[in-house]
Amino acid sequence: MMAGEYSAGQEAADASVIICAYTEERWQDLVEAVDSIKNQVTRAREVIVVIDHNPALFHRASHFLSGVKVVENQEARGLSGARNTGIAHACGELLMFMDEDATADPLWLHHLLTHYRSPGVSGVGGRIDPWWLGGRPTWFPEEFQWVVGCSYRGMPEETSPVRNLIGANMSFRRQVFEQAGRFAIGIGRVGTRPTGCEETELCIRASEQSAAALFLFDPRAAVQHRVPKSRASLGYFLHRCFAEGRSKAQVAQAVGAQRALASERAYTLRVLPHGVLAGIRDALHGDVSGLGRTAAIVTGLALTAIGYLSGRLFRS
Repeated sequence: MMAGEYSAGQEAADASVIICAYTEERWQDLVEAVDSIKNQVTRAREVIVVIDHNPALFHRASHFLSGVKVVENQEARGLSGARNTGIAHACGELLMFMDEDATADPLWLHHLLTHYRSPGVSGVGGRIDPWWLGGRPTWFPEEFQWVVGCSYRGMPEETSPVRNLIGANMSFRRQVFEQAGRFAIGIGRVGTRPTGCEETELCIRASEQSAAALFLFDPRAAVQHRVPKSRASLGYFLHRCFAEGRSKAQVAQAVGAQRALASERAYTLRVLPHGVLAGIRDALHGDVSGLGRTAAIVTGLALTAIGYLSGRLFRS
């Protein structure tokens, strides 16, 4: 079987994989993302590529991406609108989402689908491993890998219930969107603006609609997420932390601070202190970059809190 092709007798799962793209600068990333889905051990019913208000990229993808459905974002520019467009065009009962700068492990879809044998499961996400294109900065703490859209220290190490899934690697039953609605416009990334949390708001909203809603994290369902040098800089780290706080303020406004910050409180009180102490301990054992990691944790937390307060006080 050639790369990117399905065997003729391979039965497809009732799953639609949705990949959103907005810039031609990530063209090769997009091609490799689509190929990684085509080469899954378990075949998806369809692959949908949503182009976010970029006619040139839409034309290129329509002509050069074979075996996929290419559509244009029919809602407001941004990741939320693009995902909603993908949902509207999808035929599967299960909707899988992956970023265009990620590549899926061949068993990714298999592991996600396994959990949907239980009718009580509303959504499943998986591990997102950073692929540092310019090398990982020694000061960058694993506790803050969410800054680059990846799984971070403090997340479950085995299959476990979670409050929300992470956008680069997540899936839902169609029923979730029918009952709770789609991704909120006005929350989430638009172009290179480093905001997010639209998936957090959706999962909380779905849980409010149905107390039985269950979201699972399975670290076996893994993707690799590219991290360019520009996102491994201190400037991006600081900007992203502040933007995360602003995004959390939007979520709190939509669903209430208690639910919006429940996981964050546990993370702040349990995970981050261990990270600070680990960095100091590493420094005392000769790894001076441990002090950099400690400083990044403290500074990142402070900027996220400032961003949150700014978002609550000055609603845009």
